[in-house]
Amino acid sequence: MYLDKAKKEEIFGQYGKSNTDTGSAESQIALFSYRISHLTEHLKQNRKDHTTARSLTKLVGKRRALLDYLKERDINRYRAIVKALGLRR
Repeated sequence: MYLDKAKKEEIFGQYGKSNTDTGSAESQIALFSYRISHLTEHLKQNRKDHTTARSLTKLVGKRRALLDYLKERDINRYRAIVKALGLRR
C-alpha cells in the first residue's frame, strides 16, 4: 500500500500541528497533494484507467476548495502552505 499509517503521520506532523492533527486545512491539503502526485504517476503508466483519472479530478477539486477556504480565512496560512508544497510556479 502506498499510503500507510506511518506515512500519514509523517505528513500530518510536517504540515499540521501534530502527528494526529488530521482536521486542519494544511494537513488535508498536504495529504491530497501526496495522493495527487501518486495518482499522476499511475496515470502516466496507465493512460486508459478512466476510474483513476476521475478520482484524480475529484481530488484536485477537493484540494482547490480547501485552498480557496484557507485563502478566504487566513491569507498567511494559505501562502505558507502553497510555498511549502510548491503548488504555484
